[in-house]
Amino acid sequence: MDERIVRQAPLFEGLDEASASALLGMVTEISLTRGELLFREGDLDHRLFVIDCGKIKLGRGSSDGRENLLAVLGPGEMFGELSWFDPGPRTSSATAVSPTTLAMLDHDDLRMWMNDRPEVASHLLQALARRLRRTNSVIADLVFTDVSGRVAKTLLDLAQRFGRPSERGLRVAHDLTQEELAQLVGASRETVNKALADFAARGWLRLEARAVVLLDIDRLRRRSQ
Repeated sequence: MDERIVRQAPLFEGLDEASASALLGMVTEISLTRGELLFREGDLDHRLFVIDCGKIKLGRGSSDGRENLLAVLGPGEMFGELSWFDPGPRTSSATAVSPTTLAMLDHDDLRMWMNDRPEVASHLLQALARRLRRTNSVIADLVFTDVSGRVAKTLLDLAQRFGRPSERGLRVAHDLTQEELAQLVGASRETVNKALADFAARGWLRLEARAVVLLDIDRLRRRSQ
């Protein structure tokens, strides 16, 4: 486990070295293979997780078997904090979309550790507020932005967190299938694929297996607005 990456999580913000070391000492490392389920929507699971390496998708299912992806998270990002404040059933399922290593913190252990550090709760609340802002933005996009605009915005968001410079552009290894990418955009696979093909024909990007190389970020940014 790379402690430098884990310490990027909001839970570690503002901690002195002794407190951070004590918290890291409570961590249990978990490894998942691609497609492995960490927890399911409705589970009474109150653990908090920080991603060390790999990617996790958070999604919700419908009664007819369809799935909506709420987010794709990567190294240094935290999830499960909602159950720390409100230990009810999980509101989404968490699944690895690539081989993933997680730092897990038990609810009871974390609560005891935080009893003497109430300021840490404010960092968790800030993390929840940022996630709520993101959710509000996604809802607004579903109402006001067409599918091509949402595809462009989703690619730019993935690029900001997972993009790596290459010789020809910014390579984004999102590790998502076409169906998963469509679920993240909130549209059918056919419609999303049509938008991607259009962007590729315009020279804005190049498609690869579970990755995309962004060639004209400015055009994509304008299309996302």
